[in-house]
Amino acid sequence: MHYYTYELAHALLHPVRLMTRAVKAQIETPLNPFASTEFAKNIAAACEVFEGMTRRYGKPEFGIKETKVHGLTVPVREEIVLKKTFCNLLHFDRDETVVGKRYDPKVLIIAPMSGHYATLLRSTVQEMIKEHNTYITDWADARDVPLYEGNFDLDDFIDYIIEFIQFLGPNTHVIAVCQPAVPALAAAAVMAANDDPAQPASMTLMGGPIDTRRNPTKVNKLAEEKPISWFERSVINYVPFPNAGFGRRVYPGFIQLTGFMTMNLERHTQAHVKLFENLVKGDCDSVNAHKTFYEEYLAVMDLPAEFYLQTVKSVFQDHVLPKGEMMHRGKRVDCSAIRKTALMTVEGERDDICGLGQTEAAHDLCTNVPVDEHYYYVQPGVGHYGVFSGTRWRTEIQPRIREMIRTVQFKRRAGSDETRMPLPYRSLHPTRENIVDWRTPNGAAPNGSAS
Repeated sequence: MHYYTYELAHALLHPVRLMTRAVKAQIETPLNPFASTEFAKNIAAACEVFEGMTRRYGKPEFGIKETKVHGLTVPVREEIVLKKTFCNLLHFDRDETVVGKRYDPKVLIIAPMSGHYATLLRSTVQEMIKEHNTYITDWADARDVPLYEGNFDLDDFIDYIIEFIQFLGPNTHVIAVCQPAVPALAAAAVMAANDDPAQPASMTLMGGPIDTRRNPTKVNKLAEEKPISWFERSVINYVPFPNAGFGRRVYPGFIQLTGFMTMNLERHTQAHVKLFENLVKGDCDSVNAHKTFYEEYLAVMDLPAEFYLQTVKSVFQDHVLPKGEMMHRGKRVDCSAIRKTALMTVEGERDDICGLGQTEAAHDLCTNVPVDEHYYYVQPGVGHYGVFSGTRWRTEIQPRIREMIRTVQFKRRAGSDETRMPLPYRSLHPTRENIVDWRTPNGAAPNGSAS
């Protein structure tokens, strides 16, 4: 019923939105002698804020047309290199006629399947394509997938990751942002157990819920407080007609968005009040910045019910991965099997979705990764989204990932990974030994690669 109520409310508001657009157009027309008055500006601003808050936002485009490589402007072409029912593998192809043939490391960015589209990682991609051969998972909106295509659960998610890595081949570097940190780690463990020749060279987990028992957040506590039957009754809906996925059970994106907005309601309210004030003042830069953020943030997709419920149950309630109880296709997922994949974890100091230590827990599970291939970094002063976007991502986090990737690349080419014996992992703290921990007093990365 939630979905039908949502669709009905959207339909009922449509004529009101049309009316507000018409009012705004009449007020702002050059023929209106009162257009420059304070009263008219307030009415026009109110109309624009209302229209923006009530309209439906479609899937955004990455819109990355060019990048900078060693100071040269290089055209970028977005292409689908592998199509799956619930996901496309996108490649950002740089024009080699401008910069020449490059042998940059292959990077697979695994976008979260958590309500927002992969374009939420636009900033992540923009920084990585400068010096990396970059791919990203572009997950499909479940309401657009016909019911006859079958279901999609956490096991399928892991299978997709494995298939994508195998498609890209050996020496692929994986970056998993937020929710896919768990299936990405599981996929690496499955590939290691099978001695897959395409095992990733490195794996970077950013703000992911590896072990939500550590420093639990409001999101984690909510998932634990309610039984899985409550989630199935309260948030799972059927896709209504006339969507392509009519009849499919989904976790609607608008329900998740409502939850996130409610968690920080005061912040979002203040942002829209500020938008109104900036519209009245004519502060175009601030207005455009607000619109850019919310056009991405308010664009949401539905998740397959099987995937959502299995993720809540296994990751947030039963904690099967850190307990060593996770199963994939009838076999136990053993992270200690990972020996040939370097591991880096990145966390935000103020992350209110994945608390500090939850991603770091991956190091405790990967006991046979060579000790000098454990990398851990906490970015001061940023929340969840600051881990993969914004100034700190560009100037402090990405340079560290870049350096880790190239360090691993050099070791693999030199064959030095075969000469080291794995040592027991030690908890990461600035004063402890044998761990690459980049929380230095001045915040600088090794060799001065950061800002």
